[in-house]
Amino acid sequence: MIKFLLSLIALNLLLFSCTQPTENPFATNATAELIIDGFSFTEGPTSDSEGNIYFTDQPNNLIYKYSTEAVLDTFSNESSRSNGLYIDQNENLWACADMYNQLWKYDLNGNKEVVLNPEGKVVFNGPNDVWVHTNGNVYFTDPYYKRPYWEGVHDTLVYQGVYLLRKGQIAPVLLDSTLVQPNGIVGISSDNFLYVADIGDDKTYRYSILADGTLAEKELLIEQGSDGMTLDSEGNIYLTGKGVDVFDSSGKAIRHLDIPEDWTANICFGGKDNNELFITASKGLYGLKTNVKGVK
Repeated sequence: MIKFLLSLIALNLLLFSCTQPTENPFATNATAELIIDGFSFTEGPTSDSEGNIYFTDQPNNLIYKYSTEAVLDTFSNESSRSNGLYIDQNENLWACADMYNQLWKYDLNGNKEVVLNPEGKVVFNGPNDVWVHTNGNVYFTDPYYKRPYWEGVHDTLVYQGVYLLRKGQIAPVLLDSTLVQPNGIVGISSDNFLYVADIGDDKTYRYSILADGTLAEKELLIEQGSDGMTLDSEGNIYLTGKGVDVFDSSGKAIRHLDIPEDWTANICFGGKDNNELFITASKGLYGLKTNVKGVK
């Protein structure tokens, strides 16, 4: 009987340890290493199924690919000044092409389709960041950042919103127009959660995604905004700005990572084992191995 009880206690402890969030997504003394520099302003990192990283140099109108073999190539030399990127489960690369208020979709051979606002007649502020559910629904933020490279008059809205573009549709649905300046956006398809950072109000929210793709149960999760965001397999949330801040799934701060740049814009997981952080920060691309994996 005693042996049985001890075995039961050991099993419960094992199960408990397996379900608790990892408190140390990277080593205590870990530092992000500079991979490549010399860019004007890096943004929008995302990874394909092999772990290759794609990111933008927005002022220079470029999208780069950094391979798992540490080779840097130009993926697109005309990106409509794309900012946020996201690669969906079908290996399509979505790009927030804010020059003409559009979303572009590339295959990984570089062929492009303009999905949102193909004629450029719909008024937005400038699509900024994007995430795609595994069901094909696209979510994007539309804050206002006046760009020096916009051509002519760039009409804007009186609000800054979060949108849904349903799979196969051309008209977006406004989901939330109450945020001050929504920016980073990321989600977990398996849990039907969407996270949106309101960088203008220094807050990050979590929403439940309903069956029709709309949002409910808006919850203030973290009293901090963010430029870009990512999530790991333990439910931790990574926010960017002055370096990288990591919070657990309840919104508790657990780690900070300094980045030696003026601004840390965005972040994603990638690499062959999906356990490396790639960080776009001002003029550089940085990397760090972790104890966790990324999620889509």
